[in-house]
Amino acid sequence: MTAPVPPGRSRPAIALVVVLLAFAAVPMSISGAAVALPGIGADLHTAGAPLQWVMNAYNLTFASFMLVAGSAADLMGRRRVFAAGAALFAVGSVAAAAAPGIVLLDIARALSGIGAAGVFASGGAILATTFEGAARTRAFAALGSAAGLGLAVGPTLSGWLVSGLGWRASFGLHAVLVVAALAGVGFIAESRAEQRPRLNVAGAVVFVAGLGALVLGVVQGPEWGWSSLGVLALLAVGVGLLVLFAVMQSRSAAPLLDLTLVKNRRFLALCMVPVVTTFGFVTLLTYLPTYLVGAGGLSAQRAGTVLLMMTAPVLLAPPLAGWLVNRGVSARLLITVSLAMFAGGNAWLTVIGPTTPVAVIAGPLLLIGLGGGLSFGVGDGTAMSLVEAERAGMAAGFLNTMRIGSEAIVIAVFGAVLVSLIGTRVGSPELAAKVAAGDLSGAGSEALAAGFTHALHVALYGTAAVCAVGAVAIAAALAPPRRDATGTTPAPDGAPLPVKVA
Repeated sequence: MTAPVPPGRSRPAIALVVVLLAFAAVPMSISGAAVALPGIGADLHTAGAPLQWVMNAYNLTFASFMLVAGSAADLMGRRRVFAAGAALFAVGSVAAAAAPGIVLLDIARALSGIGAAGVFASGGAILATTFEGAARTRAFAALGSAAGLGLAVGPTLSGWLVSGLGWRASFGLHAVLVVAALAGVGFIAESRAEQRPRLNVAGAVVFVAGLGALVLGVVQGPEWGWSSLGVLALLAVGVGLLVLFAVMQSRSAAPLLDLTLVKNRRFLALCMVPVVTTFGFVTLLTYLPTYLVGAGGLSAQRAGTVLLMMTAPVLLAPPLAGWLVNRGVSARLLITVSLAMFAGGNAWLTVIGPTTPVAVIAGPLLLIGLGGGLSFGVGDGTAMSLVEAERAGMAAGFLNTMRIGSEAIVIAVFGAVLVSLIGTRVGSPELAAKVAAGDLSGAGSEALAAGFTHALHVALYGTAAVCAVGAVAIAAALAPPRRDATGTTPAPDGAPLPVKVA
């Protein structure tokens, strides 16, 4: 299933470096942009929904095009889709850095999101088809570290760049990193599925439209009102189109998504790990800097530095987790422990307040970061070990659709909950939205900070509960199959047995 490569040209080590570099840039563009929002708003004289679409546009296209990119990689070549996605991401980042107004900036971010989908869907498939066994575990552990690096340095670098050079420099940095990755693409062996039917275009259109409408409805819920006709229509259309997509795939000879993947309970459980991670980790990456700057009075640079306590373990822990798995420690155990850490860390973080010393919140931030590091990479690598190489791109696309789709939806819902809870304390939805965005200027700032703190505490307890339930459910789904009447342990759901899952 691997296309011929000129002798001496293919270099697995270089392929790994290329994928890791791109995988660091993509999450950096998410976490870094959140810190840059206040500077963007001040420079482009914008606020509210247009400003928030700097994040939403990226997440919307990133999530919507992921599955399409994964299936396209299997059919047209994983290296080709990776290179195209990286190039599109770089173009979008340069356009964002040069954007003269908020509308063009939002469009550029949407373009970057499409490119990021190509990078993520094909990058995981490249590693899955390049490495095997223990080497694959190490490669995906390194992938987790790369994503952790992007998450870790994103807020910090963005804070420094915004303070020193302005917000445009942060988008320029993302472009430079991906262009550097593109320089090594020629050393990656091209691979694709042996059976290459034409891309299911109808299914792709229905899926992109359905997921896009669903995410858009959730994103616009806080702005338009959850009971508004527009939001209800978007949610209904989104759900309806996704149901139609599932029906189309069940009847297609060449589906965009082979539904047997979803029927594999272990694979589906592993795809739910990033969903729980979104609740326990990613929401804090988005809203904790806003709280620290708005209620805590920290600078953007200082807030980014504080976030290192949560993001640095995500950089350091994945190699340790990979080492443990290769020495017989259960991946199921590591994943369960990591999700439990999210639950405990979020509940513990309710000690935070406007004047709370950084040392007091260091413990919960480190615990949450360590939880992220234990599951990043190991979860993805274990999931990909359940799928034959022929469907590696499709599997990576679905896995990352669950990851990015949940981020777009959960972050929007988390923000809406914050605004609603703040509104119960300040009495004004408009003022509550400003406070949730970090704007506590004017009279009564102490009362506004207290309202923000109360809302954050309630949201943290809710997040902790979701993570606890998720940990139990995923651990149960990853349990080894029971022996049948003959005493034989069957392969899980018809898929190859995973490596050291049980």
